[in-house]
Amino acid sequence: MLNLRRLDLNLLVTLDALLAEHNVTRAAQRLNFSQPAVSVHLAKLREVFGDPLLLPGPRGMRPTARADALREPLRQALEAVQRAVSSPQPFDPARAQRTWRVAAADYSESAVLLPALAGLRAQAPGCRLAVLQMLPPRIVRQAEQGDIDLALHITEGAPEELHRRALFKERYVLVGRADHPRLKRRPTLAQFCALDHVLVSPDGGGFHGATDQVLAQAGLARRVVLSVPHFLFVKSVLAGTDLVAMLPSRLVRGASGLRVHEAPLDIPGFELSMLWHERSHRDPAHRWLREHIAASV
Repeated sequence: MLNLRRLDLNLLVTLDALLAEHNVTRAAQRLNFSQPAVSVHLAKLREVFGDPLLLPGPRGMRPTARADALREPLRQALEAVQRAVSSPQPFDPARAQRTWRVAAADYSESAVLLPALAGLRAQAPGCRLAVLQMLPPRIVRQAEQGDIDLALHITEGAPEELHRRALFKERYVLVGRADHPRLKRRPTLAQFCALDHVLVSPDGGGFHGATDQVLAQAGLARRVVLSVPHFLFVKSVLAGTDLVAMLPSRLVRGASGLRVHEAPLDIPGFELSMLWHERSHRDPAHRWLREHIAASV
């Protein structure tokens, strides 16, 4: 079996030219090599393949049976190498067919992916979008392995190994049902603490969040009577009960059946970012997706 380690890519390029021209001089001109250099390459090729490859004839050089068998596979292999190392073609979303995979929590689905979806469908109709569960401890490995293209993650605590682009800064607002008897106007701080609250705890089961930390610093506390892992359920709870919640403002923007007030205390918000791996950083399709999402929020 031929030892590929003995083959230089330039030798194969020379062989391709020789098989096309059947003449050392013309092959040298085609490659912009000197004739002696092509002759040296031919000698090495004969040694590697254990075959004369090209024999002198009355009208130039004649390929051996081995050389004839090499001609088409060699041409296809060199074309494949050329495609592999060439600069990537511009991405045409209208003609593209691919699947993008984005890791996102339910908040990011509503605040980022939903606004981007209509444009994706209109501009890239042949592409598909798969939304995967956000698992922060795994996103670096998922991105490295190509299991996800993007992750939507709070900037604070985002893995340093990944590229990032900030999308927006979010703030919290007080939300309850539209006809909530104690939300006809913005509540005072004391009234706020007396309300029954629902809290979103992404890890599940928590009854203490950013709002409680701020209250504790002022020597105050609120009543959190329900803890849930997802934002989607919270909106249904608020619409059907007298519970209230501190929610990201984009989640309730334009929501019917709910009343929104500024909270009577300043709760730190957060910044949301896109994260992606170096392996796809320069890919034209991936860059298009990132730009589209950033322009949609």
